[in-house]
Amino acid sequence: MREKFNPNQFEMNLKNLNNISKLILLTITVVFFVSCHNRNPRNNVSLTGWSSKDKKAGGFAGDKKYKGQEAPPGMVLIEGGSFTMGHVQDDVLFDWNTTPVQQQVRSFYMDETEVTNSEYIFYLDWMERVFPPSDPNYEHIYASAVPDTLVWRDVLGYNEQLTENYLRHPGYADYPVIGVSWIQATQYCKWRTDRVNEKILMDKGILKPLFRLDSLEVKGQNNFNTDTYLTNPYTLFDGDSSIYKKGLPTNKQLKKGDPKPSRGSFTGRQVKVSDGILSSKFRLPTEAEWEFAAKAVVENREYNNTRGRKKYAWKGKYTRNKSKKYKGDQLANFKQGKGDYSGVPGWSNDGADITIQVKSYEPNAFGLYDMSGNVAEWVADVYRPIIDSEANDFNYFRGNIFTKKMIDAEGNVVIANDLSVQYDTLDNGRIIPKELPGSVKYQPITKRDAYMRNNYEKAYNVDTKDGDLASTKMYSKNEDELETKPRMYNSPVKPRVIGESGLLMQEYDVDKRTTLISDISRVYKGGSWKDMEYWLDPSQRRYLPEYMATNYIGFRCAADRIGPMTYKRRKPTTTKIRY
Repeated sequence: MREKFNPNQFEMNLKNLNNISKLILLTITVVFFVSCHNRNPRNNVSLTGWSSKDKKAGGFAGDKKYKGQEAPPGMVLIEGGSFTMGHVQDDVLFDWNTTPVQQQVRSFYMDETEVTNSEYIFYLDWMERVFPPSDPNYEHIYASAVPDTLVWRDVLGYNEQLTENYLRHPGYADYPVIGVSWIQATQYCKWRTDRVNEKILMDKGILKPLFRLDSLEVKGQNNFNTDTYLTNPYTLFDGDSSIYKKGLPTNKQLKKGDPKPSRGSFTGRQVKVSDGILSSKFRLPTEAEWEFAAKAVVENREYNNTRGRKKYAWKGKYTRNKSKKYKGDQLANFKQGKGDYSGVPGWSNDGADITIQVKSYEPNAFGLYDMSGNVAEWVADVYRPIIDSEANDFNYFRGNIFTKKMIDAEGNVVIANDLSVQYDTLDNGRIIPKELPGSVKYQPITKRDAYMRNNYEKAYNVDTKDGDLASTKMYSKNEDELETKPRMYNSPVKPRVIGESGLLMQEYDVDKRTTLISDISRVYKGGSWKDMEYWLDPSQRRYLPEYMATNYIGFRCAADRIGPMTYKRRKPTTTKIRY
């Protein structure tokens, strides 16, 4: 039987439903605000009681609204972690230099591809324009940056077309740059730091586009340098403030009677490190970083463990594709056998007899291309057969020379100028500048700087625990007491004779040597178009003097990750792209 409609009962039910809805909404709101409060470690509590508003009113910097570090252009985030460095399946050369060691690597950024010819040509064009070779003050600067294009020559091979075209022809624009020494790669990283930060300041409305200004010329010491800017922005361009726009906003207010600033004049303040605006410095990756990024063991992770070994940058132990669509195709560009650099035409062909344009193959789990094959790559480390994990298992690197800014008699930081360019002559006769005009000069720290420290004792730490004085029977003596410094590795130390004219009289080393390892032997990693499958293993290690170049070694840059390892908990940060 149908019940009779009761309006009073209906109104009561409706009121109860509204109350329940309000209660649910209030609960959701409270939970939201509590979760947001707990999620943000930077709350309004101050240890001094001064709020951000109080600090600004007093003329102090308030709390920064820092949103986190952005990935530098062309780079991907490599989330750090623990991995087994070395751990190879083969050691056909019996070098015993890849003994497995457990290492922790910090998070960092890395170029998704090797530096290409087109990117390097921009660097060369910039160097030629700012330091014209026709000017006697800069005659060796541009030449020091030009790659060695003669690396393609072979006494029993015809490669003149590559010698003349590989670097500059547009057909090779997206190919990795080669013929670059470790020293040249390092100098490029420094230059890139300045160009990236220069563009950031332009986009933020602090710096004007310098090459578009008619009132000044970007030449010699008059160029943007990050270190110089952070040291004193008004030392750039001899203190010419017309290079700046309004600057960052400040809390200063015009007082009564103060003249009104002219339109477009600098009324704010300059950027500081504490603003978190500028990019961290670019550099070559360390060997541990490069191997960690290449192996990308994150795709073998199962909970908090790594399952199985990775022989290459990709998953699996074969160099051929197993998918139905591309079954049998090579997964990298490498030498497949004697006299076989690409494969049979139309079948099992890797697409290149020498290098190939970047991004021709799929990236690894971190989103990095060609970590196995195409070109081998320079890393920052000085070569030693043993990775001393007992001495350090955190962000391992061999090659530290601790420096400090050079200070003059008046207490000012020394900036290299056009009239004080100093050069160094390498063992192969190439002349390089010690620092570019407009950059801050650095010098090694002294023993006084390291006095009573428990983490380092001196500036030069390249041969620490592996050939330094402490490793010999004369460990109790001081280096200053010895006529010659003892060396574990019997390699030449700059064999040269300077003639009366001041020119370098080159001569070959005639002494009997037992090794080519030295303090200037740098590691390069990964296989190349010229290497057999064995060298595609990211764990394999080779070395070459830092001033030499080849037709199979390129490089890519890295940059430090500042702040948390990742913003994603329990989920690895990867940017793998699937096609």
